[in-house]
Amino acid sequence: MKALIQRVRRASVEVEGEIVGSIDHGLLALVGVEKHDDVAAVEKLLHKLLHYRVFSDAEGKMNKNLQQVNGGLLLVSQFTLAADTHKGLRPSFSSAAPPAQGEELFNVLVAQARTAWPNVATGEFGADMQVALINDGPVTFLLES
Repeated sequence: MKALIQRVRRASVEVEGEIVGSIDHGLLALVGVEKHDDVAAVEKLLHKLLHYRVFSDAEGKMNKNLQQVNGGLLLVSQFTLAADTHKGLRPSFSSAAPPAQGEELFNVLVAQARTAWPNVATGEFGADMQVALINDGPVTFLLES
Protein backbone atom coordinates (compact mmCIF):
# COMPACT_ATOMS: atom_id res chain seq x y z
CA MET A 1 0.00 0.00 0.00
CA LYS A 2 1.05 3.53 -0.65
CA ALA A 3 -0.08 6.74 0.97
CA LEU A 4 0.84 10.20 -0.17
CA ILE A 5 0.49 12.19 3.04
CA GLN A 6 0.25 15.92 3.33
CA ARG A 7 0.35 17.89 6.54
CA VAL A 8 -2.64 20.19 6.28
CA ARG A 9 -4.23 23.09 8.08
CA ARG A 10 -7.54 21.79 6.76
CA ALA A 11 -8.77 19.45 4.03
CA SER A 12 -12.06 18.23 2.65
CA VAL A 13 -13.50 15.84 0.08
CA GLU A 14 -16.55 16.64 -2.00
CA VAL A 15 -18.71 14.21 -4.00
CA GLU A 16 -21.49 15.50 -6.24
CA GLY A 17 -21.41 18.92 -4.60
CA GLU A 18 -21.55 17.63 -0.99
CA ILE A 19 -18.69 17.50 1.48
CA VAL A 20 -18.40 13.86 2.57
CA GLY A 21 -15.31 14.22 4.78
CA SER A 22 -13.26 17.02 6.29
CA ILE A 23 -10.63 17.68 8.92
CA ASP A 24 -8.91 20.65 10.40
CA HIS A 25 -5.21 20.43 11.36
CA GLY A 26 -3.82 16.97 10.57
CA LEU A 27 -2.96 14.65 7.70
CA LEU A 28 -4.56 14.12 4.33
CA ALA A 29 -3.65 10.63 3.11
CA LEU A 30 -4.22 9.68 -0.51
CA VAL A 31 -4.15 5.85 -0.41
CA GLY A 32 -3.33 3.46 -3.25
CA VAL A 33 -3.78 -0.30 -3.02
CA GLU A 34 -1.65 -2.70 -5.07
CA LYS A 35 -2.29 -6.34 -6.05
CA HIS A 36 0.16 -7.79 -3.52
CA ASP A 37 -1.32 -5.87 -0.56
CA ASP A 38 -3.04 -7.60 2.35
CA VAL A 39 -4.23 -6.89 5.89
CA ALA A 40 -0.63 -6.90 7.15
CA ALA A 41 0.14 -4.05 4.72
CA VAL A 42 -2.91 -2.16 6.03
CA GLU A 43 -1.71 -2.51 9.62
CA LYS A 44 1.81 -1.38 8.76
CA LEU A 45 0.53 1.66 6.85
CA LEU A 46 -1.87 2.63 9.63
CA HIS A 47 0.95 2.45 12.17
CA LYS A 48 2.99 4.83 10.00
CA LEU A 49 0.04 7.20 9.50
CA LEU A 50 -0.54 7.53 13.22
CA HIS A 51 3.12 7.62 14.31
CA TYR A 52 5.08 9.28 11.49
CA ARG A 53 6.68 12.41 12.94
CA VAL A 54 5.85 15.28 10.58
CA PHE A 55 4.55 17.90 13.02
CA SER A 56 6.80 20.49 14.63
CA ASP A 57 7.82 20.50 18.26
CA ALA A 58 8.59 23.65 20.28
CA GLU A 59 11.94 24.02 18.47
CA GLY A 60 10.38 23.71 15.02
CA LYS A 61 11.72 20.20 14.37
CA MET A 62 9.50 17.44 12.99
CA ASN A 63 9.32 15.39 16.19
CA LYS A 64 5.59 15.00 16.78
CA ASN A 65 3.10 12.61 15.25
CA LEU A 66 -0.60 12.93 14.48
CA GLN A 67 -1.67 11.65 17.87
CA GLN A 68 0.67 13.98 19.76
CA VAL A 69 -0.85 17.03 18.05
CA ASN A 70 -4.41 15.68 18.29
CA GLY A 71 -4.80 16.01 14.51
CA GLY A 72 -7.39 14.74 12.09
CA LEU A 73 -6.80 12.02 9.52
CA LEU A 74 -8.55 12.27 6.15
CA LEU A 75 -8.28 9.03 4.15
CA VAL A 76 -8.99 9.23 0.43
CA SER A 77 -8.75 6.26 -1.94
CA GLN A 78 -6.43 7.13 -4.82
CA PHE A 79 -6.27 4.41 -7.50
CA THR A 80 -3.69 6.31 -9.54
CA LEU A 81 -1.04 6.05 -6.81
CA ALA A 82 -0.58 2.41 -7.83
CA ALA A 83 0.43 3.42 -11.37
CA ASP A 84 3.71 2.31 -12.89
CA THR A 85 5.27 5.39 -14.46
CA HIS A 86 8.73 4.01 -15.23
CA LYS A 87 8.31 3.68 -19.00
CA GLY A 88 6.62 5.73 -21.64
CA LEU A 89 4.34 8.71 -21.37
CA ARG A 90 1.20 6.97 -20.15
CA PRO A 91 0.73 5.32 -16.74
CA SER A 92 0.21 1.58 -16.47
CA PHE A 93 -2.15 0.30 -13.80
CA SER A 94 -1.08 -3.35 -14.01
CA SER A 95 0.17 -3.31 -10.40
CA ALA A 96 -3.04 -1.79 -8.99
CA ALA A 97 -5.40 -3.98 -7.03
CA PRO A 98 -8.68 -4.88 -8.73
CA PRO A 99 -11.54 -2.64 -7.52
CA ALA A 100 -13.05 -5.24 -5.15
CA GLN A 101 -9.71 -5.91 -3.43
CA GLY A 102 -8.89 -2.20 -3.30
CA GLU A 103 -12.23 -1.35 -1.73
CA GLU A 104 -11.99 -4.19 0.78
CA LEU A 105 -8.51 -3.19 1.97
CA PHE A 106 -9.34 0.51 1.99
CA ASN A 107 -12.39 -0.26 4.16
CA VAL A 108 -10.20 -2.32 6.51
CA LEU A 109 -7.85 0.66 6.78
CA VAL A 110 -10.74 3.01 7.57
CA ALA A 111 -12.23 0.65 10.17
CA GLN A 112 -8.89 0.09 11.90
CA ALA A 113 -8.09 3.80 11.82
CA ARG A 114 -11.44 4.66 13.43
CA THR A 115 -10.80 2.07 16.13
CA ALA A 116 -7.33 3.48 16.84
CA TRP A 117 -8.07 7.21 16.49
CA PRO A 118 -11.26 9.22 17.07
CA ASN A 119 -10.74 11.91 14.40
CA VAL A 120 -10.91 10.05 11.06
CA ALA A 121 -12.79 11.19 7.95
CA THR A 122 -12.91 9.67 4.47
CA GLY A 123 -13.79 10.23 0.89
CA GLU A 124 -16.00 7.79 -1.03
CA PHE A 125 -14.29 4.81 -2.64
CA GLY A 126 -14.54 4.84 -6.44
CA ALA A 127 -16.35 8.19 -6.59
CA ASP A 128 -15.36 11.23 -8.60
CA MET A 129 -14.01 13.29 -5.71
CA GLN A 130 -12.82 16.86 -5.46
CA VAL A 131 -10.20 17.24 -2.74
CA ALA A 132 -9.45 20.65 -1.26
CA LEU A 133 -6.59 21.32 1.11
CA ILE A 134 -4.35 23.91 2.61
CA ASN A 135 -0.97 22.21 2.77
CA ASP A 136 0.92 23.21 5.92
CA GLY A 137 4.56 23.81 5.07
CA PRO A 138 4.21 22.41 2.46
CA VAL A 139 5.00 19.02 3.94
CA THR A 140 4.38 15.96 1.75
CA PHE A 141 5.74 12.39 2.02
CA LEU A 142 5.16 9.10 0.20
CA LEU A 143 4.72 6.24 2.66
CA GLU A 144 4.87 2.61 1.56
CA SER A 145 4.06 -0.48 3.57
